[in-house]
Amino acid sequence: MTQHLHSKRLQRPGYGTVLAAVLGLVAALSLGAIGQAKAAEKTPVDRWSDRAHGFASLAGGTTGGAGGKVVTVSDQAALATYAAAEEPYVIRVSGAIAVEPFGSDIVVASNKTIIGVGDTGEIVHGELHLNPGTHNVIIRNLTIRDSYVEGDWDGKTTDFDAIQMDTVDHVWIDHNRFTHMGDGLLDIRKDSRYITVSYNQFTNHNKAFGIGWTTNVLTEMTIDHNWFRGTKQRNPSADNLAYAHLYDNYLSSQVADGDPVWTYGNWARGQTKMVIENSYYDGVQHPYQADATAELVQRGSILKNTTGRTDAWGTAFDPRSFYDYRLDPAAAVPSLVSGFSGPQKRIGVTLHVPADYPTVQAAVDAVPDGNAVPVTIAVAPGTYRAKVFIPATKPRIVLQGTGHDRSDTVIVYDTPAEYGGSTGSATVRIAANDFTARHLTFSNDFDEAAVELKGEQALAMKTTGDRIVFEDTAFLGNQDTLMTDSPKLDVISRVYIRDSYIEGDVDFVYGRATTVIERSVIRALSRGSDTNNGYITAASTWTGNPYGFLITRSKVVSDAPDQSFHLGRPWHPGGEPAAVAQVLIRDTELPAAVKSAPWTDMSGFSWKDARFAEYRNSGPGAAPSADRPQLGAADARTYTVANYLKGTDGWAPYAGH
Repeated sequence: MTQHLHSKRLQRPGYGTVLAAVLGLVAALSLGAIGQAKAAEKTPVDRWSDRAHGFASLAGGTTGGAGGKVVTVSDQAALATYAAAEEPYVIRVSGAIAVEPFGSDIVVASNKTIIGVGDTGEIVHGELHLNPGTHNVIIRNLTIRDSYVEGDWDGKTTDFDAIQMDTVDHVWIDHNRFTHMGDGLLDIRKDSRYITVSYNQFTNHNKAFGIGWTTNVLTEMTIDHNWFRGTKQRNPSADNLAYAHLYDNYLSSQVADGDPVWTYGNWARGQTKMVIENSYYDGVQHPYQADATAELVQRGSILKNTTGRTDAWGTAFDPRSFYDYRLDPAAAVPSLVSGFSGPQKRIGVTLHVPADYPTVQAAVDAVPDGNAVPVTIAVAPGTYRAKVFIPATKPRIVLQGTGHDRSDTVIVYDTPAEYGGSTGSATVRIAANDFTARHLTFSNDFDEAAVELKGEQALAMKTTGDRIVFEDTAFLGNQDTLMTDSPKLDVISRVYIRDSYIEGDVDFVYGRATTVIERSVIRALSRGSDTNNGYITAASTWTGNPYGFLITRSKVVSDAPDQSFHLGRPWHPGGEPAAVAQVLIRDTELPAAVKSAPWTDMSGFSWKDARFAEYRNSGPGAAPSADRPQLGAADARTYTVANYLKGTDGWAPYAGH
């Protein structure tokens, strides 16, 4: 945008002070502080993390394909290629992949994550196989099913497991469903170490889960929150494990075939040291048993309709001497495990910054082009001084800070428009559709008061994509802080900003995208003038678009002198006559800094030819005057959040709030 004012405000308030004041205002207005907004969303409480726990978290941990490229596969050839590759990959399985020939192996090499997309990822008639020496593998959120050979209940003619591994280390098997396979469902053998098996379902099978097949006593394994139902034996059977920690598992609907010995729950065999805690056994023969050479400690479990052996002797080991963990009450296990084990729709791919990827841009680059399922980039608290660009080829990214407060995670740079133009100045640019940001601060900390430049515009954020959401975010800058735009004049992009904070001085909310700012705080910064400190909006709405900017149920605050700030002016980029600003500010509190004639001309274009209006505003800056167009009650029923955003696809990002 053309720079029009050269005077600069005298001092930038400390952000911490501003934030504290803003949060107080938000609470006072009942606009929904961060915690309140989260509560209103009624998001289900998830029973999982994207980080391995238990023994898989020790000795360097298990990170799978973290740091590698993310790929989505829907056929056997692609799955086999990426799974066996030397470099790390995060491999998302979309839909069912039927493996041929029947019962064949898909070899999984080191440093891989194989994860189902939503709850629909399946491997049918095939096995995931980890050869000796393989390490650092995560297998999550898959169904592996149906390589059973009819009539071979004992699995003696084939070795068609769901997952088999020999002499591997650092493997996390989590939230999978294993059913109706040819031999074992899960076989972890021959001195495999640092393994965690959590939140899986083992169903409709004879030999569910075997561990060992070795004379050495090396394997360390955590087995928690798994559901064994419709299985006969090996739930699990642990042979010569150094440490086997089983907790909060659920065994039910055991196959009842009258076998007095080989129908059982948990078995500590050989020299195994096993600890069982807070598990639930319902209708199980021999719930837990131990060889005379093994040690088994049981505490807190519930037995219902059980018969047979419940062995417990020796001291085994103390799991808490290795890692921390949370025990759920045994009485809660049936409900928790039946509800949260197996593939889950909300488990996808989360890329962690900086744990998995050193920068936000590196994580963005790892997202596959044409991405069809949301990918979350979880950014740890810290200040990330770098620019970020999300290209149009990478839709459906969720960028989310993981700190307690949005101010904990800051993406910032300091480029002014003098060096690269307005677009080049932006700290973050979003060209992709279906982008969401939460719990983050975006900043351009170029100090306009420190230097004299021709181009002092300095964007914290520029968007051109459609269906973009900002929740609990902050945008910090001076001139041109936030630009919501579209690829070209007659293309309509939509942006929804909620429970957020925006600050600036000149034209600091501008562009042609249809933009709703709801339940937010807008801070108009003083530049030290007694008469004109700037303009909040500079819309350039296409004349064919009835909906430009809507600021609603929000609060404008300012430390500028009374009668020194405009609500907006009409921006016609390059003198474009078909860019006719549309701005409505409604149900919003305005400070005394707002002028009584709050709209003004720009570059020879009269504000009176634009589409500016207010409706039912309050505060000392909302006093009626002849130069303040007011929306009528009938029109107010049309100019709503829903109508601004619905477009032709019925987009409603506010639903559920």
